[in-house]
Amino acid sequence: MNYERLYSYRFRDIDQDGRVAVWREIGPHVHGLMGQPQKVLDPAAGRGEFIGAVPAKETWAVDEVSYPEAAHKSDTKVITASIMDAELPDDYFDGVFISNFLEHLHDQEAVAAFLEKMHGAMEVGGRIAIMGPNYRYCSDEYWDCADHYVALTHVAIGEHLYAAGFEPERVIPRYLPYSFRGILPPSPQLTRLYLKTPPAWRLLGKQFLVVGRKLGG
Repeated sequence: MNYERLYSYRFRDIDQDGRVAVWREIGPHVHGLMGQPQKVLDPAAGRGEFIGAVPAKETWAVDEVSYPEAAHKSDTKVITASIMDAELPDDYFDGVFISNFLEHLHDQEAVAAFLEKMHGAMEVGGRIAIMGPNYRYCSDEYWDCADHYVALTHVAIGEHLYAAGFEPERVIPRYLPYSFRGILPPSPQLTRLYLKTPPAWRLLGKQFLVVGRKLGG
């Protein structure tokens, strides 16, 4: 599948500058929920909206597509490769953030293999945050995306994390709206207000956010 063309079509009506501006609000918020890690990996970085916004000292971005317009910071280490083929240091990162990626893997075993690789790249005590569409709350539009292969909920993510050697610490079943084409427009002001108003998450949120910590031993 030509993902570059697919995403170009999917986001054809979305202003990229608007996406970047919204992620400048989301990135620090997620970073805070992760305990403010300082060596952060985004293993499916896309155009770099998150990794370009996260206030960490060291940032790594991996994606199998190279986007010329990517919003990476100048000192971000960028790797163009499938995450399963990318060479990563062992026991190194204290933060990994995964956004809207696991549903694109071909089956549950692929999800497990990916999380095991992330576990090996993280230091003990490091935190992994996973955000994605929660099938429980968006089943009516979930399969509209040509690259969705597995259906996941916050419960399934917690199980996957524990099986891979993480302890789920924070489970938010409803965090962000389903997409930038949803009810919440790509506005940094509205996003900032939304993130400060958890009751709105329970009304508009269709994506989970689950944070786990790598166990020792």
